Amino acid sequence: MIIGGSKAKVIENIKRAIAENDLNRKVEEGDAKLDEEGERKIIEQFYGLRKSKTFRLKKAAMQKMADAQLLAYDRLISFDGLENLPRTGRFIITSNHFNPLDNLCIKKLIKKVYRDEPYIVIQATNLATEGVIGDLFNYLNHIPVCKSANYIRGEFMKQMGQTLNAGHPVLIYPEEEMWFNYRKPRPNKRGAFYFAAELEAPIVPCFVEILDTKKPDNDEFFESKYILHILPAIYPDENKSVRQNSIEMCVKDYELKKAAYEKAYKKKLDYSFEKDDIANWRGEL
Repeated sequence: MIIGGSKAKVIENIKRAIAENDLNRKVEEGDAKLDEEGERKIIEQFYGLRKSKTFRLKKAAMQKMADAQLLAYDRLISFDGLENLPRTGRFIITSNHFNPLDNLCIKKLIKKVYRDEPYIVIQATNLATEGVIGDLFNYLNHIPVCKSANYIRGEFMKQMGQTLNAGHPVLIYPEEEMWFNYRKPRPNKRGAFYFAAELEAPIVPCFVEILDTKKPDNDEFFESKYILHILPAIYPDENKSVRQNSIEMCVKDYELKKAAYEKAYKKKLDYSFEKDDIANWRGEL
């Protein structure tokens, strides 16, 4: 699952963020940047596309491409903990975020169990990505998020509620930023758990274990294989406030991911940096 150019600078950014105890920092190079007005316009454009005459045709073409992508990586993904999934698809699923294509693990799971496609919450800046990747963001099952409180309380929560009530799982990355091939789960931001508490939806925490191989993928990485660990679902308590539920669910989600990491890699989680933190890296650090 290697997309983009050299990751050497990204890894240096990860090391620096760890040294400065900023575990949710943006570390990718060259990501689009938008001010509040730019985010507003690009989100309006995103929802406008869905009303266009060509949207269904374009979405079908993008879905075909995404399905081919999943098929290409299918052999690399396996599951543990399927018994922890709720009976219906009305839940928010969380996962560690380490690759632009790590959502393929979740997509394979939802297709296998629910014969459905998950919706994915993405940062609005992703909609500004150029080329085919940008088309995938704009035409497939995504719900954009930004820092506007009015948008979050309004259109975003409306879209979340409609999607969940239709029985579609929604994937949110509570670590917020992607850290390329970083094995360790990072502390959560509380947004995903506030949405779950407000919408009275369970959280299904997942942790992706990255397995080592010695098969070259490119000049910097060996190929990775993945085990998606599905952890016990977390339900909001009807006797507690949205705020209290969101805090407690956030803490519990992180605790479950931490335990999954320690079981998978057979070592305690700490954030001192070592080369093995970057899975299948072939270079020097």
